[in-house]
Amino acid sequence: MENKPIVTGEATVLDNGPFYHGTRADLQIGDLLTAGFRSNYKPDVIMNHIYFTALPDGAGLAAALARGDGHERVYIVEPTGTFENDPNVTDKKFPGNPTRSYRSQAPLKVVGELTDWVRQTPEQIRQWRERLANLEANSNAEIIN
Repeated sequence: MENKPIVTGEATVLDNGPFYHGTRADLQIGDLLTAGFRSNYKPDVIMNHIYFTALPDGAGLAAALARGDGHERVYIVEPTGTFENDPNVTDKKFPGNPTRSYRSQAPLKVVGELTDWVRQTPEQIRQWRERLANLEANSNAEIIN
């Protein structure tokens, strides 16, 4: 699929999906994912956006790192409103958008579930959790909310 610019609000997004959201929540087709929940990376922060990616394995990593006891889930989602490049992993911190990560204040609609993605090993998850703990302990590491 060829990427072409999509103008969404004030931002131009160079991706047209499909899009994925990783979580431990048990959702159904038609459910809406919304902003307003605690960050998986800094739990004292209530997120103003809902995050998603065009990379299934990236959503799988998010599911593995998500808080909660449920099974890792990767949902296929459609934005219901405008969205922008995620500034936490793009231009404000890294050049471009190599992770194809986005965020929206509008809900994401669940349109399916993906069951096949590259899962992290227990050692990789442990390493990611250590990095996140260091991030959480570092007051200079801010989430752009």
